[in-house]
Amino acid sequence: MQLQDVRDYVQAHRAAHQRELADWIAVGGVSATGEAMPAATATEHARQLLESCGLRADVVPTDGHPLVVGHRRADVAAGGTRAGDPAAVPTVVVYGHYDVQPAGPAHAWSSPPFTATVRDGRVFGRGTGDNKGQHLAQLLAIRALAATGGLPCNVVMVLDGEEEIGSPHLQQTLARLRREDDLLAGADLAVWSDGPVHESGAPTVVLGARGIVSFEIVVPGANSELHSGNWGGIAPNPAWELVWLLASMRAPDGSITVPGLVESPAPITQAESAAAQGLPFDLPELLAGAGLNRTDRPDADLPLAALRPTFSINSLTCDDGGDHRTVIPSVAKAKCDIRMVAGQRADDVLAAVRHQVAQQLPHAEVITDRGMMQPYRVRPDAPYVAVIADAMAAAHPGQQVLVTPTLGGSLPVAELAAGLGLDCYGIPLANADERNHAPDENLELHRFHDGIVACAAVLRGIAAAGSAPAPVPEPAK
Repeated sequence: MQLQDVRDYVQAHRAAHQRELADWIAVGGVSATGEAMPAATATEHARQLLESCGLRADVVPTDGHPLVVGHRRADVAAGGTRAGDPAAVPTVVVYGHYDVQPAGPAHAWSSPPFTATVRDGRVFGRGTGDNKGQHLAQLLAIRALAATGGLPCNVVMVLDGEEEIGSPHLQQTLARLRREDDLLAGADLAVWSDGPVHESGAPTVVLGARGIVSFEIVVPGANSELHSGNWGGIAPNPAWELVWLLASMRAPDGSITVPGLVESPAPITQAESAAAQGLPFDLPELLAGAGLNRTDRPDADLPLAALRPTFSINSLTCDDGGDHRTVIPSVAKAKCDIRMVAGQRADDVLAAVRHQVAQQLPHAEVITDRGMMQPYRVRPDAPYVAVIADAMAAAHPGQQVLVTPTLGGSLPVAELAAGLGLDCYGIPLANADERNHAPDENLELHRFHDGIVACAAVLRGIAAAGSAPAPVPEPAK
């Protein structure tokens, strides 16, 4: 089977594939609210999609929204063995998620959020890029391979119903399935498609994602707002206390100053640094596109930014309802997040924040009410990196394939890796301006169709490499 056969198949089925994507977008499936998440809607549609691509599909209960898991063994006709050894047929776990973000305000959308609308070469709708279009491309690649010579490797497809709320049950559910499922227990690697390609638009292989812990710091004051003249200089101002507290946690140069937090990241290896430094990086263009004339850390090595932890203040409020009265507020709040890198753990990071708050402002409270995701990176010299990069190059002739050590954002890749006991590799398919989580989320149609070919090429490349590809040699010192 040649890759051109898959290209021809995808070209012949473009209209049908777009209809399947449109039908999938129309289902919705908002995990944060439970909208369209019962088995009769998003979960069942996901199961039917897997079956339509030739997988044996099951709905796997969790303590929250279920997983949908599908199995398909390699086709004998595919010749997906090495030297005729059936044991060399690898098993690939493919991860995606079928839940989506809430639509947000309808007036901010140019077209209805749960109606797939095509304009200017893009399909708009909630879930187009995050993540229905991407995992549908993976599924359609399985179908295309089966129709053009046979599936060359074993595949286990995992669709998560809780990614948008932090995948709180993914790791434990996968660990349980692995004990019960022979095919999953013998898997060789996991591949995920989520997030955008590199800003340059080049095909991208991603080796990890930053983790995240979100929290709110609440500083109480008096039992009601106080007149700023009558009480000024007498009553403590929780807003000033909060500002001083936050200033103790991050320096003006952008460095984090929370003891116990910055000491924990794993060192950036020479290979990771080289990979990050080798990515296209046009700082003036990047800043201009965001309407900025300065960076957060002027003296930092910016190409390595995603390999370092960050501390962000998401919002500050005194709950004044926008009145801006001349009062001393009764409460001040900061919503924050810390993006973690490999070597850090969410529990440890949160403990360091709580200790800093307790030391600096004992009457303040740290509240966590959202899920956490751990950070993850696989080594740039891991054997399947070269296999997947070569397959992506075959799917995108004439284009440079970029290998990036990590996404700046967060995905449950660490939970996936821990639950399966496998290395995980990313092949994002969405455009850099997909506007995931925002109004007018979209996916460029050529990326959807080309993504099917790319996913097929990756499965073929892994099959050709077998269960134990040769390790990448150490670079000369």
